[in-house]
Amino acid sequence: MAIVLNNLGTLYQTQARYAEAEPLCKRALAIWEKAYGKDHPQVASGLNNLASIYQSQAKYIEAEPLFNRALAIWEKTYGKEHTQVATGLNNLAALYHLQAKYSEAEVFYKRALEIWEKAGPDNPYLAQALNNLAELYRIQGKFGTAESLYNRALEIWEKSLGKEHPQVATTINNLALVFQLQARYAEAESNYERSKKIWEKVLGPDHPHVGQSLNNLADLYRIQGKYAEAEPLYQQALSIFKRALGPDHPLVAIVCENLAKCYKELGKEDDAILFEELAKKIRLERARKTTSEN
Repeated sequence: MAIVLNNLGTLYQTQARYAEAEPLCKRALAIWEKAYGKDHPQVASGLNNLASIYQSQAKYIEAEPLFNRALAIWEKTYGKEHTQVATGLNNLAALYHLQAKYSEAEVFYKRALEIWEKAGPDNPYLAQALNNLAELYRIQGKFGTAESLYNRALEIWEKSLGKEHPQVATTINNLALVFQLQARYAEAESNYERSKKIWEKVLGPDHPHVGQSLNNLADLYRIQGKYAEAEPLYQQALSIFKRALGPDHPLVAIVCENLAKCYKELGKEDDAILFEELAKKIRLERARKTTSEN
């Protein structure tokens, strides 16, 4: 029964149906605590799932003690060098990362990375740990360190998953962003193009990841003043996001805002105002829905 409740709660979480997911995962957790005791690994998994639901809603205060309890159980059960412990460390690091608590996040990301390093040099989980730490450094403007970590992650993923895997495309996209932030525009463009080609081939031309690549490329052109090149890419991204995610998705609002900026630079004020209003309408509607759900 608890497994069914937990799985259904997890499904609702992936659909952003948090108000429905939370009570199901709470019931599953209560059943496991009663059946196995409060220090069982299954209880740790339940705590971790519930914490993830809170994190998805930016309820960080509620999520943190649950992640900590899960980590403590895994450390007690498996020892501090176990890979399950690395997962718990990474979850806490991600929570701190989201709150811009970068010093705390770095400590936990590094501890997780040390465990995965010992698990083998070509482990995809090691690549993910490298990627996570790279993201942290990128946000802090430590571009050289971030680039090095991304390259290590990319090498592992290419070797273990193949050069046309979606995860490879994600890392190439991340590298492109690092290049863009350093005004290394030619390198950024080639990486964005490469990631887009992988996603188009593997996921299809109408997948949201392709839309994200188009938006990223358009951003790159826009910041270089290449507005005529940027505008049709934004429009393609917008069409993909509307079809795949619906007209009221936050990514639709983001592209509308980007298009508004582009049209302003092109002197198309009416078009700029139109897309600014569309973005504003989407954000207000989503805020209204979130308020009514809570």
